[in-house]
Amino acid sequence: MRSPRIGARLGGALAAVVLAGAGLAASGPTARAHAPASSFADVVPAPVKATPNAAVTFAVTSGTKIYTQPGSAEAAGVGSYLGELLRRPTGFPLPVSPSAGTPAGGISLLLTGADPAVGEQGYQLETTADKVVIRATKAAGLFAGVQTLRQLLPAAVESTTVKPGPWTVPGGSVLDHPRFGYRGAHLDVARHFFPVQTVKRYIDELAAYKINNLHLHLTDDQGWRIEIKSWPKLATYGGSTQVGGGPGGYYTQEQYKEIIAHAASRHMTVIPEFDMPGHTNSALASYAELNCNGVAPPLRTDIEVGYSSLCINKDITYKFVDDVVREISALTPGKYFHLGGDEAHATSEADYNTFMTKVVPIVTKYGKTAIGWHEAAKTKPDLPTSTVLQFWDTKSSNPAVAAAAARGNKVLMSPANKAYLDMKYNANTPLGLSWAGYIEVQDAYNWNPATYAQGVGESSVFGVEAPLWSETLKTLSDIEFMAFPRLPAIAELGWSPASAQNWDAFKQRLGAQGPRWAAAGINYYKSPQVPWRTGTTDPEPGACDNPAWDRVKVYTGGTAVSHGDREWRAKWWTQGDEPGTTGQWGVWQDLGACK
Repeated sequence: MRSPRIGARLGGALAAVVLAGAGLAASGPTARAHAPASSFADVVPAPVKATPNAAVTFAVTSGTKIYTQPGSAEAAGVGSYLGELLRRPTGFPLPVSPSAGTPAGGISLLLTGADPAVGEQGYQLETTADKVVIRATKAAGLFAGVQTLRQLLPAAVESTTVKPGPWTVPGGSVLDHPRFGYRGAHLDVARHFFPVQTVKRYIDELAAYKINNLHLHLTDDQGWRIEIKSWPKLATYGGSTQVGGGPGGYYTQEQYKEIIAHAASRHMTVIPEFDMPGHTNSALASYAELNCNGVAPPLRTDIEVGYSSLCINKDITYKFVDDVVREISALTPGKYFHLGGDEAHATSEADYNTFMTKVVPIVTKYGKTAIGWHEAAKTKPDLPTSTVLQFWDTKSSNPAVAAAAARGNKVLMSPANKAYLDMKYNANTPLGLSWAGYIEVQDAYNWNPATYAQGVGESSVFGVEAPLWSETLKTLSDIEFMAFPRLPAIAELGWSPASAQNWDAFKQRLGAQGPRWAAAGINYYKSPQVPWRTGTTDPEPGACDNPAWDRVKVYTGGTAVSHGDREWRAKWWTQGDEPGTTGQWGVWQDLGACK
């Protein structure tokens, strides 16, 4: 699913979105994009139907109250989350209490009166001069509606300190529900270990774009990242290093439960992955008896793949798998358990078939449904049709996956050359790999999950997921730089109707997210493909004092240029590196908008 070796093998309008009175003018990447007040036209993912009412606005004030569905602890939880979200930037008390009927004012989160079309994850939102009412059939829908509401408020709502406001919401209504029930993000904590607080922060950032599943890649050749009480050395020894060396780390079972609880508070399900039978060097190094020759190999800190395998013919292998699945399933409320199954180059075809046909029933025994990377589709005899296959191929033709879809297996779409967030944006990106190609934000957006893979139509698509592998990532800042702005692109493909997919409209809405990320302190890549807004209080860019950047000219450290209505200073010698494409670690220092 991320092998550098693969590099050697690789050579209309928003039709379903009603935006009456709210234009979506397309402009080039360097258009001067002064941020207006937030509007329905700015929301990502695009809603199914939004109808603005320019005649009214609602203002959040010091007297605003939040009301929730009486008798629903889950609705009260969403209300508490909203209150916490809004108190930080506004400084207002925003008390939360059960409603008595439909309140005449304030913000209401209700589980009655919603259009049945919203299903279990959708919502209705209505804003008048006196109130905001969000209705849904389930608390997950209320939570999704809150994410839309926060995007209708000014960008400063994402600030962690009190700002002056005003805190206005445009008038109008929304009817919205997802295209796919599963919208996922994946985080590799095995190549580099990330502490609990980093994972929780990433969960918060994902939730803002209606992501509802976090796939945690907990084990790989370079590290085992969770405590298994019946096999303690997996964590204490197998988790003692990481790519490039360093201390590594692991989660205790209590910390894992803390991550799960935080995700649940954001209506997100955690899916644990234990990659097998390959990608297992950290386990093999921890317990010699898991090796066919009884000899434990050394720990690895490189990024090679395909060299490790559990010993398929040993009984202890299946005791090991049973213990791991048993302990983790008992801690994990979600229904899915990811078995990996990819890049098992050191496992023969016959052994792979033996292994997969033995371990999938173990997952079932402990009440979970198996997910595997798409190589699992080749297993003979065929895996149960309940098994979900995660497609990460860079080619649209995969006969084994097509055959599995025809049998009834669902397919989770994560094509590496579209959805892998660890791929570089371009040759100058300071982080990431490039074996699947460069993926700019337009590349991440311009594909259809229901037509990308031959033989995998809309009815066979389980959902979409954006994997983020961590061979080159060490910090939250690194994670954010690679995820944003591409993660919202994948999120929109999973939520919005296919008829809403339009790059020219999306890049405008994406540009409106920039001030929000800046306010939240998110380290995002300022793609030159996107007309980024500068914030609600910034003046329109003025004339640039420095000469325009020239692609063929040589610049030395300290030289200032203008490009895209901004001023830039070279940190060192450069030629051909476009300002705005090299990230905060690159050659160009962003000096701000032209004055």
